[in-house]
Amino acid sequence: MALLPTYAIAQVDTTAVKEQELQEVSVNANSVQQRIKAVQIGAEQIQVKELTSAPALFGEVDIMRSLQLLPGVKSESDASSSFQVRGGTAAQNTILYDKAPVYNIGHLAGLFSAFNDNALASATLYKGLVPAQYGGASSAVLDIIGRTGRNDKWGGNASIGLISAKASVEGPIVKDKLKMLFNVRRSYIDMFMKMIKKYRDNSLYFFDTNLKLDWQINDRNKLYLSFFSSHDKTRLNDMVDMRWSNLAGSLTWGHDFRGLSSSQTTLYATSYQTNNDINISGLNIAYLGHIRHVGLRQNFQLMLGRHELNIGAQTMITDVKTAEWTRVNNHEKEQRKGWDNSAWLNWQFSPIRQLSASAGMRLTVFSEKCFVKTHVTIEPRISLAWQPSEWMSIKAGYSRTSQNIHALRNQNTTTPFDRYTISSKLVKPEVADQVSLGLFIMTPSQDYDFSLEGYYRHIDNVLDYRDGISFSSAIEIERLILSGEGRGYGVELCARKNKGKLTGWLSYTLSWSKTRIDGISQNQWYNANNDRRHDVNIVGRYKLSPAWTLNATWIFYSGQALTAPSAKYQMIDNYVYYYAERNGYRAPNYHRLDIGATWTKKIWKGRLTREWTFGIYNLYNRYNPYLINYEDNHDGQGTKANQYSLFGIVPSVALNLKF
Repeated sequence: MALLPTYAIAQVDTTAVKEQELQEVSVNANSVQQRIKAVQIGAEQIQVKELTSAPALFGEVDIMRSLQLLPGVKSESDASSSFQVRGGTAAQNTILYDKAPVYNIGHLAGLFSAFNDNALASATLYKGLVPAQYGGASSAVLDIIGRTGRNDKWGGNASIGLISAKASVEGPIVKDKLKMLFNVRRSYIDMFMKMIKKYRDNSLYFFDTNLKLDWQINDRNKLYLSFFSSHDKTRLNDMVDMRWSNLAGSLTWGHDFRGLSSSQTTLYATSYQTNNDINISGLNIAYLGHIRHVGLRQNFQLMLGRHELNIGAQTMITDVKTAEWTRVNNHEKEQRKGWDNSAWLNWQFSPIRQLSASAGMRLTVFSEKCFVKTHVTIEPRISLAWQPSEWMSIKAGYSRTSQNIHALRNQNTTTPFDRYTISSKLVKPEVADQVSLGLFIMTPSQDYDFSLEGYYRHIDNVLDYRDGISFSSAIEIERLILSGEGRGYGVELCARKNKGKLTGWLSYTLSWSKTRIDGISQNQWYNANNDRRHDVNIVGRYKLSPAWTLNATWIFYSGQALTAPSAKYQMIDNYVYYYAERNGYRAPNYHRLDIGATWTKKIWKGRLTREWTFGIYNLYNRYNPYLINYEDNHDGQGTKANQYSLFGIVPSVALNLKF
């Protein structure tokens, strides 16, 4: 999709069986009382229906873009469905789909997420303060539960929008024993491009599927089989050909013991692959990479009176191809394997009626292939909630998390050109410590609730590229990087309206994100790539009538940190830029207004529901910064910064049929 040049800026918890059935209670899962009473600070229990009611880009409902509207959660850019949490990058998050980890979950280089909203039941986002049964991320964990099919009768839906179509079918294969849900989605931009001679050699294509089988063995045992697949291809003539894909599968056995205790055993396998070709000025370069996991996870949830214990362990084999490329006649490859083992204990209890606590410990042992180097990390976690009245609670928490899969990127957003590596003899695990304090209040009628949270996060062994180095400068990743420390701190405010025809929320985040690495920026603290001072989100939903629902969002965030030249030198006939500091400048502020409307009507005696969805993305047609580059004037005496934008105003319409 072409960029649009605009103007120049100034010159220089619950697990086991019950966890799989959350779709049946998803409407109430994020009640006001739960936000007040829940012991875990920094956790957002997400209603899929609530988040997918926001106006959609090109008519594509996207839970990941809606997730970016929550306090403390930031988008990477206008073209990214990935998210950043409390000073961390998207690469420092772990995303689990039915307990299987997935990576780069974006379609069309990130414009949309690969998660079909029809396949999702619920999700919980842990913003850094994570229960001990979760790990592998130095920033946040997003735990997504896929929806299971209907048990009463067969049904489904079909939807068609501006750029893609999707369909699903669900129902009982064996009454009260075996049920299924199958979803499929495909874009058709490539089909239209082939009709136009000018764009016949271009392609913008994505495809994803979800399958979930639920077998009720008996009253105490269930089996779940979950499968997720996504594929993307972006081709621009013969110059660029990018392909990436995700495959994830999990088999889960849920067992209920006598009483309320339960266990969950999950066997999973995942594969993320990239295959990129660039052919510019006669130079052909091919880049390949992958991340593959095979793992086994066991968790016991023991309910002992007023005490809840989660005890478990996980073992996972990791295979990472950091890069494989062919440049001219030179072929190079770097591939690494590791073994990740972890065990945890998390204890949730209430010593007195007004006080709840969740305390845990996680042990992570990561070994590079053949035990060349083994890293052991002990990760304590604790969260406290004091509720002096029914309408108010004060929460505090501390969490240490670690990460052994590292991503390297030259840009601010997730792309198929990101390089990944694992902890090794020279690359240490990222270890993050976070403390948080929050106040949560609701009105007696529960019509409104308010929250105020503050946090401080410190991370060791954060990686960044050396000055003047890019992802393809060398195949050995240790030659590209330096390690140091990072810190992030900020305040998050949120006000919600929960009842009535008008519902929604207003959130504001004030935050700082800094990095210090010896060898970069004179060994001083500098702004991280994702440092952004202010974020404001206003989300509204109005039930106009039984048939019509209106919604709108307004988004504002201050300029992203960027690196710009401070001076330039002339060497013979060329000009060379000099960069005095990394990320010392700011892009222009970003803001836009999106609106939408949904009309719903039952037809054929109620057997079919017809739903029309209308939307306008970026209503007042603001060209927000997506890319900024620099060019010299004709005489070489000055330098101009040019801003490029991805979208102006974008209207959309989609038709959805449910049966």
